[in-house]
Amino acid sequence: MINITRLQFWSALIVCVLALLFFAPNLLSEKSAKSLPSYVPHQQFSLGLDLQGGAYLLLEAEMKDVINDSLRGVRDSLRKSLRDQRVRYEELRFVGRGVAFRAPDAAQLDKAKSIAETVARDAGGGSGGMFAQRQTLYDVRVEGNSVSVRLTDAGVASLNQRVIDQAMEILRKRIDPEGTREVTIQRQGDARVIVEVPGVSDTEEIKRRIGTTAKMTFHLVHPSILTPTKDTVAPPGYRLVKGARGEEGYYLVVDEPELDGTHLTDASQQFQDGLPIIAFRFDTTGARIFCKITQENIRKPFAIILDNEVISAPVIQSAICGGSGIIQGRFTVESATRLALLLRAGALPAKFNVVEERTVGATLGADAIEAGIWASMLGVALVAAYMISAYGLFGVFAIIALTFNLIILAAIMSVLGATLTLPGIAGIVLSLGMSVDANVLIYERMREEIRAGRTTLSAIDAGFRRAFTAISDSNITSIIAGLLLYLFGSGPVKGFGVTLAIGVGASFFTAIMLTRIQVVYWWRWWRPKYLPIMRKTPLAAGA
Repeated sequence: MINITRLQFWSALIVCVLALLFFAPNLLSEKSAKSLPSYVPHQQFSLGLDLQGGAYLLLEAEMKDVINDSLRGVRDSLRKSLRDQRVRYEELRFVGRGVAFRAPDAAQLDKAKSIAETVARDAGGGSGGMFAQRQTLYDVRVEGNSVSVRLTDAGVASLNQRVIDQAMEILRKRIDPEGTREVTIQRQGDARVIVEVPGVSDTEEIKRRIGTTAKMTFHLVHPSILTPTKDTVAPPGYRLVKGARGEEGYYLVVDEPELDGTHLTDASQQFQDGLPIIAFRFDTTGARIFCKITQENIRKPFAIILDNEVISAPVIQSAICGGSGIIQGRFTVESATRLALLLRAGALPAKFNVVEERTVGATLGADAIEAGIWASMLGVALVAAYMISAYGLFGVFAIIALTFNLIILAAIMSVLGATLTLPGIAGIVLSLGMSVDANVLIYERMREEIRAGRTTLSAIDAGFRRAFTAISDSNITSIIAGLLLYLFGSGPVKGFGVTLAIGVGASFFTAIMLTRIQVVYWWRWWRPKYLPIMRKTPLAAGA
């Protein structure tokens, strides 16, 4: 352990220099760090909600509507399949968490059941999947001449999982489209989502973005009833839809949409004749469908519906086959920009209601930062005083290693873009304590070797070599614990696990490598007969 190769020395030196370079931007203001040239490290670790203040929202999805939409899809698939295969059916209706129909012809009952099983399998995602679990999402039952397709408990759980996972991604795109706010979005229970947005004190804009489902569909309008009223009875196959602000009145539109917003690939706010509009673009499939619709319906109105309101109903003037179009209306720049953002992010699979809302003031965050800094400084000062008083010069070596431990930890967090929270500060303090503990183990081992009559060089070698196993075991188990906290924890627990794992990993490097380099080179330069940790005990000189 006393042989330091050139590769080890220069590798450690390079690590320390790089750590200083990536740590330095954290000493600058955010504006100064962003003004640095691109080839200079400028990343800073972000402060969490508890340090810089921000908004906290607990959202709950209205899963009842999602289940109803899923069952409507099953009903429509059953109707189409039964008609295509010429199976007679009656009383196709919703029952509980399912859809049922009656097969009046007993000879066709087996075929009707087979069709229902196929629809149930398709609705559940196919017959594949590990252990065929997806086949159990819908259960087919036959009672007499009645056939039903019902959503099972596993099906409801799977639907919840899919909706929440999709919603979390869409919420992230809506709230933080640039990806710079370090927004925390995590699931809670079956149908709830926690949203934390650091640095935001006004939650109204966030709630506006969340509160809009942004489900956009394109519908043809009734060819003859062009000015319906609130009391107009919709003919079969049509429904009455209210116009949004700027499109007052009502519209009779075809119930089934010709095209929906899932085919949108981009949307942006632009200007036409000095007025704000929304330009959008479809994917290849959407462009083909849109082209066919506009070709076959020239000079007919075409309603664009967003969340059950007609936001625009232009008359098709010519075929539009370029895959793009515009939405005109009485938009302001702000409303057009917001709507374009919602369309780009995609439609939420369910409506979310705010269950709990609170804000953390920036003053509280500043107080927490100041208290954390003072606590850390006081802790480091007390540790330094103890180490120097107990181990003399070797205590100074330990403090130098401890300082670089902090620098390396901050540098890694900056590179990873990690968020620092109050529990994270606790993890840092704990990792610093473990770093000093490693040095204490090494130095105490040296003392034992000296008392056993070893020479200075032999005691140094034995101190690092024999303490290595105990240090590595404790560090590895601590890193595993930190990783498990990050993988299975949530919120503050994650922050604690991240800083603990990174800090302990850095302390292993600094305690074993940096301290060893300092001690070994000190011995090579001075060839001492006594070690600072044993000032009063003479040692036999030796090499």
